[in-house]
Amino acid sequence: MAISRLLTSCLLALFVAASFPAYSSELLARADPRMPAMDDSPDESLMVSTVLVKKGQRRLYLMNGEEVIRSYRISLGDNPEGHKLFEGDERTPEGDYTLDWRNSGSDFYKSIHISYPSGKDREMAENWGLDPGGSIMIHGLPNGAEDMAFAYTGLDWTNGCIAVNNQEMDEIWQLVNDGTPIRILP
Repeated sequence: MAISRLLTSCLLALFVAASFPAYSSELLARADPRMPAMDDSPDESLMVSTVLVKKGQRRLYLMNGEEVIRSYRISLGDNPEGHKLFEGDERTPEGDYTLDWRNSGSDFYKSIHISYPSGKDREMAENWGLDPGGSIMIHGLPNGAEDMAFAYTGLDWTNGCIAVNNQEMDEIWQLVNDGTPIRILP
């Protein structure tokens, strides 16, 4: 009898879960019972120590040491391969930077600034007689595009930024503090 109730409960839970779309970050949160609801304060052991981006995999990871706390599918610049060399090349930089400030009034829902260009980036661009650019951000969708969110999924559409959907941007906004290191890999 107890096994029958357990089986019925599991099937009901699967049916309910299948009725709602799940984002990659939600799947990780469900797998980790220590992950608080988004309205709660995160547990100290789950604080984000680093943001890791793997451009080739189109993934952004929120890390606590070596542990992945959240994972997101990302969109990059229209010309995603290689390190950003100059303003307008539509590449996302590669290397070690800092998430140094945020903009709640962004043209792209919300945004968190990446400390590009570094001194090395400036020097490299200047050697070519070019402007390295700036304003590289992690951000959500363009304002007003919420009903068309599906059209951005899986596409590289930014001018060199790292984009996620607005719900995921809310999670990142809440979990990542200013001053957090970000490593962007090819």
